Amino acid sequence: MKKSVPHKIKSISELHQLFALPKPDHPLVSVIDFALLSYKHSDIWKHFTNDFYCITLKKGINGKFKYGQRDYDFDEGMMTLTKPDQVFSVTQTNDNPVTGFMLVFKPDLIRNYPLGKTIHNYGFFSYSTAEALHLSDKEDLIISGLLKQMQDELKNNIDHYSQDLIVSHLDLLLNYINRFYGRQFITRKTSNHDLLSRIDQTLMDYFDHENGVLKGVPTVQYLAQELNISSNYLSDLLRSITGMSAQQYIQNHLIEKSKQLLAGSSLSVNEIAYSLGFEYAQSFSKLFKKKTNLTPLQFRQSFN
Repeated sequence: MKKSVPHKIKSISELHQLFALPKPDHPLVSVIDFALLSYKHSDIWKHFTNDFYCITLKKGINGKFKYGQRDYDFDEGMMTLTKPDQVFSVTQTNDNPVTGFMLVFKPDLIRNYPLGKTIHNYGFFSYSTAEALHLSDKEDLIISGLLKQMQDELKNNIDHYSQDLIVSHLDLLLNYINRFYGRQFITRKTSNHDLLSRIDQTLMDYFDHENGVLKGVPTVQYLAQELNISSNYLSDLLRSITGMSAQQYIQNHLIEKSKQLLAGSSLSVNEIAYSLGFEYAQSFSKLFKKKTNLTPLQFRQSFN
């Protein structure tokens, strides 16, 4: 059976049209009240993607939402952020009252600004919906206020300063979101350390069972999939707890395992490299030297 292709919403104007809203005030950006939206005007909501960034602050449930392969329930003070070309579905819609805002903007809005080059540094645009930002009441007021200011600015007549002001508001909004995610990592310290224990156990099991022989060196994507979280969230979480990226954390586990094998087994360096997932022993030796300032043989000889 042929897999259906999601409908791609290519413009802000098309999005407004699908929601039966008036034309947007600006072709590249819009702040929409959720209270005005209805998903009953089109069937495309069952399987769609879009060509813009989307930031939502929504309270209340008026349908079953799926982002990627996950179902998603909105709750009080919850934000999600997505980037272009991600797949969504909205089904079982109803008329339950909802409030909040949806900010959508095309990449062209920020292309000629510093934000156009740095937006990829905001990993939360690739978090899964299970990793949404839960706002406190105070944070909710700040975010809602910024979105309302952007909405008011868009209702003014477009002039030479309009885009500069909108991008400035957007830059400030993303900085606040970044701060609030940092707070969330801290306030969820216990659950995050539980996750860290699972990360450690997953890596230990991987190396203990010599999965490297068949699967190669474990990747960030593999680890995230095993833990059922997104790669970006994994990296940001590890950086907040350990100061290391996910890639660095995996490499540290790999080096510790290689030290055990070098000190406690008679395996050759080539055999150890192969068992850990390296295709070439030189790659393993280069990483080991970078991390320890010793070659694998020098490390082994230090025990003799």
